[in-house]
Amino acid sequence: MKKVLIAINFDEGLFNFRRELLEALTEEGYEVHVAVPAGAFTGRLKEMGCMFHDTALRRRGMNPLQELSLLRTYSRILADVRPDVVLTYTIKPNIYMGLLCGQRKIPYLTTITGLGTAVEGSGPLQHLTRLLYRLALRRAAMVFFQNRANEKMFRARGIAPGRHKMLPGSGVNLERFAYQEFPGGSEVGFLFISRIMKEKGIEQYLDAAAVIRARHPQTRFRILGFLEEDYSGRERFERLQAEGVIEFIGSVEDVRPYIRESQCIIHPSFYPEGMSNVCLESAACGRAVITTDHPGCRESVRDGVSGFLVRRQDSADLTDKIERFLALTREERIRLGRNGRRYMEEKFDRKIVIGNYLDAVREITE
Repeated sequence: MKKVLIAINFDEGLFNFRRELLEALTEEGYEVHVAVPAGAFTGRLKEMGCMFHDTALRRRGMNPLQELSLLRTYSRILADVRPDVVLTYTIKPNIYMGLLCGQRKIPYLTTITGLGTAVEGSGPLQHLTRLLYRLALRRAAMVFFQNRANEKMFRARGIAPGRHKMLPGSGVNLERFAYQEFPGGSEVGFLFISRIMKEKGIEQYLDAAAVIRARHPQTRFRILGFLEEDYSGRERFERLQAEGVIEFIGSVEDVRPYIRESQCIIHPSFYPEGMSNVCLESAACGRAVITTDHPGCRESVRDGVSGFLVRRQDSADLTDKIERFLALTREERIRLGRNGRRYMEEKFDRKIVIGNYLDAVREITE
């Protein structure tokens, strides 16, 4: 039986956005191994039939001893599993597994799920990361990108000079995120779904919520996500929550009920991500999306047709776009959502993504 090893930094992301790929690989007869830190979704991955390999990976930071330990862990996993092909996602698995697979002549497929703060910028860490990426990807059988800006940046810096392919992000499961009927009532609900951190645009969301709530008391601004410990705006966040400007729900396993209750999803992120799953899932449910004119966000919205694009870190522009949405009739708001659903069906069906991965894996293993 041919073996596929998948390395990624977070078990929840693997289960939520690549579950269908794991199922497809298993159905095709591959023995699927996953190298990922143990977490809340580890049991579900095992129930699916995946062979689990715990990896002590810190998603942030570059402690030399911890990074060396991770490299050794990956080396041991490769020796134990002896995979026929390796699929990697996110920066550290991409780099460390890429280096090891290239050295051992194991075919590997790398997916750039966004640049991350460790790649964007001009500091010593960014220079080091780009150098390591250049070394790690030079022997990749295929490098998958999720937006043109990331591909352009890699090409301009001579990273991953081999085979490239563009994917529509992780795609969206159109059955799981089915079209939702538009909510009734006079209240207009807006929703922010993300980790609570500056780069995800939470400051702009709070600014706009304060202005819009004062002008339009019938609006509701809800927030789903984990409040990062190092978020510097915690005091203001909690004050606005106490004043009723925002409603903080916290982390939830299933976002669909909250999308269903909302008329518009707001994602003012300027984080260097590959493709925003928040935008894809919200549009698939038939909701208008207001997001940033920024790589990884702009691709998911047809400006003025399925939602609106805003300038990055521009609270006034976000406020104006929310006002523009509020000025629409109910029928016009519904039309934006339906247009978004059709756009997801045409361009972002997860089956497209799975098909590309299966083709690449088959080419190597058959």
